[in-house]
Amino acid sequence: MSTLSSSPIGGHSTAGGARRFSSIVMTAFAAFGGILFGYDTGIISGILAMDDWIKTFGQSDSNSATGYSLPTSRESLIVSILSAGTFLGALAGAPIADTLGRRKSILLSCIVFSLGVGLQTGAATLATFVIGRFCAGLGVGLISTLVPVYQSECAPKDSRGLLVSCYQWAIAAGQLVAAVVNNATKDRPNHSSWQIPISLQLVWGFILFFGMLWLPETPRWFVMQGSREDAATALSRLRSLSKDDYMVQEELEEIIAALKEEREMGESSYLDCFRSRQNKISLRTFTGIAIQGWQQLTGINFIAYYGVAFLTNVGAHNPFLLAIAANISGTAMTFFGMWIVDIVGRRPLLIWGAVVMCICEYLIAVLGIVYPKTDLGAQKGLIALVILYVGAFAATWGPVAWVITGEIFPLNVRAKGVSLSAASNWLWNWALAFATPYLVNSGPGNAGLSGKVFFIWGTTCAGCAVFAYFCIPETMGLSLEQIDLLYQNSTPRTSMRYRRVFIAEHNRPLPRGDVEGSLQEIELKDDGEKVMVSSVVAEVSSAL
Repeated sequence: MSTLSSSPIGGHSTAGGARRFSSIVMTAFAAFGGILFGYDTGIISGILAMDDWIKTFGQSDSNSATGYSLPTSRESLIVSILSAGTFLGALAGAPIADTLGRRKSILLSCIVFSLGVGLQTGAATLATFVIGRFCAGLGVGLISTLVPVYQSECAPKDSRGLLVSCYQWAIAAGQLVAAVVNNATKDRPNHSSWQIPISLQLVWGFILFFGMLWLPETPRWFVMQGSREDAATALSRLRSLSKDDYMVQEELEEIIAALKEEREMGESSYLDCFRSRQNKISLRTFTGIAIQGWQQLTGINFIAYYGVAFLTNVGAHNPFLLAIAANISGTAMTFFGMWIVDIVGRRPLLIWGAVVMCICEYLIAVLGIVYPKTDLGAQKGLIALVILYVGAFAATWGPVAWVITGEIFPLNVRAKGVSLSAASNWLWNWALAFATPYLVNSGPGNAGLSGKVFFIWGTTCAGCAVFAYFCIPETMGLSLEQIDLLYQNSTPRTSMRYRRVFIAEHNRPLPRGDVEGSLQEIELKDDGEKVMVSSVVAEVSSAL
């Protein structure tokens, strides 16, 4: 027999606030993996500009003030090799996560990442440094698949957007810390100028590894393994409730019923991710792969990887400090995005965020062409637009792309779908990191676009807005299992109306398993289209 605290009413008592906070903290901690991601991508921008690093891994150049320079081909290799490792790591994340579990896989990724950091720190040759970057990339790629899956499967539905957005905030925070550390060590006259920023990554890996030792495995993974008891134990820890609590058992039944339904459809392989069926798995896979690709095509990693060099080329004073300012903007605005993603919704943030970035990038390109480097007013305006652009990305496409990726896939193929999406992110990351030096640098074999490259990023941001309008459904406030019904009964353009009606009719979990219900059909008009929405009026027999 349930106690008062186990009832639906008791579950929202005063003690519920403390329980909810505990649940949020446990799920949010996994976002620390974003620190590894952000810091690793952030330090390379400063390291490439450090005199001792260029002397160690560059080549003699009598035309350079320091006597050494970094050829475009070598710069491209060093920056892009990380992304090659992350691409393979992201793809490997799915089978590892489904075999070892989400939690143990994150622990493994910390070990792989730390191995790569050690090789970079002790590198005396370019080959060793490149191998270290590749190994670190494997670890970051694993994390980029595993952390969104872990958080999405553990988070309460009404705060899932906030918690998964913490991952992007951690990425932004990592980039900010990297910029600060680079600025603090850049003037050291020896190897410590670049070894200190790189070796600090061991601290981030250590914190994530030992923190994850204390966190539970996701209940949904235990359900996949057929271990209901372990799933109930994990869910009770995450919700800070008894295993026998009404809400724990109800959520568990919903997960079990959803997995059973997916398995009856026979969906569990990579091939199934591309099959077109009633629950639109192929559309979801396309959406996940495309949204991560479009996120990279916003041009944000041009600032992350080459921001210091770009600011130097446009004549800015103290480019390292300006990089810190841009990262402060990104970190602060990610907080704003985390706050509004579960208030405003996913679609509006993606659409309007892309519009703002598009305008900023076109203006940056125009200022770079029309005004000379010596015009201080134009230079300040350009810098302000860069900071505004970084902030717009951080509040919208930065966190929301990962939220969408983590929540749109059904349980049976979630790890595989997220791994394909993360792999897309890193494939585009590699391609852009490799090509960008050839696009912006001057000299033989290079395009010499410099600031004109922002015309490209502005155009791709316009493409982001179009993609979000036609392909991204509104999933705010729905459980992962309810998102399945959203895909089955609506389109991205009609999803907001469907969601409103669905939530109005269903303020309880979906009626599955032991639930009996009747179906009503509701007709909605949207620009001449009629959308049939199945709303379920149900009573839960176990709660009577």
